[in-house]
Amino acid sequence: MANILPFDRQVEIIAALTESVSIRATERLTGVHRDTIMRLGVRVGVGCEKIHDTMMRGLHVPRLELDEAWSYVGKKQKKVQEHELETKGDQYVFIALAGAAKAIIAYYTGKRTLESTRAFLWDLRERVYGAPEIISDGFNAYPKAVEEAFGANCVFGTIEKHYRAPVFIEAARRYSPAEVVSVTTRAVRGQPMHFSTSYVERQNLSLRMAQRRFTRLTNAFSKKLENHYAAVALYVSHYNLCRVHEALRITPAMQLGVTDHVWSIGELVYAALTGEVAHRSAVA
Repeated sequence: MANILPFDRQVEIIAALTESVSIRATERLTGVHRDTIMRLGVRVGVGCEKIHDTMMRGLHVPRLELDEAWSYVGKKQKKVQEHELETKGDQYVFIALAGAAKAIIAYYTGKRTLESTRAFLWDLRERVYGAPEIISDGFNAYPKAVEEAFGANCVFGTIEKHYRAPVFIEAARRYSPAEVVSVTTRAVRGQPMHFSTSYVERQNLSLRMAQRRFTRLTNAFSKKLENHYAAVALYVSHYNLCRVHEALRITPAMQLGVTDHVWSIGELVYAALTGEVAHRSAVA
């Protein structure tokens, strides 16, 4: 007979993983073996991907910001061998954030290529109605991908920041952003009202703070691509459904109108593992 963790212990583990606690630290805190924690994390992550796919559809979002957050799996890109190119090294999380609701509407994890950008934009197109205003950074794959996915049904512009190249790098400034010396904006289709990706860039900080795998200069990076996918999916559902946004005073999902309450971790875990949304009293 399989040794199944009690539901409250599963909730305890997932709650730790959503608060930037590493796998081994969660093992020490809960007394559950790290392999069990990992398997549970993957199962819940896969379920969260399905929750997001179901709930984040048919949305009216007037303004979207696009950006990519860098991460890596297994090893740094310079050490990746030819047969490992797809599953190891750099992996970018493409994120489309609703400018007003602060919700993650679509996301995609993959290489920073035209193919990944196309998949990301087509997924976004299937989730939103109308002709939204879209603003992205200067990544050159965006104009073509946006044109293919949205056609004339959008207003699209890009904003590109130019940084000063330092003459030398002090230890204290090595991982600090360089000074912005100029900003270039370009209206690709129509006339965007707001040229800014500040909200989605701030969201990238939330991602790095909430998911231990994205913390720089540690050994907590993902070792398998499957686990990385699951961790991103868990983060997105927790961010949208469970985490109250300080500016909104409600969750992004509530602001969008796709749910009427703040989800508990128990409700998220239950829905991810069963595919059903439980009554709040049953998982509180």
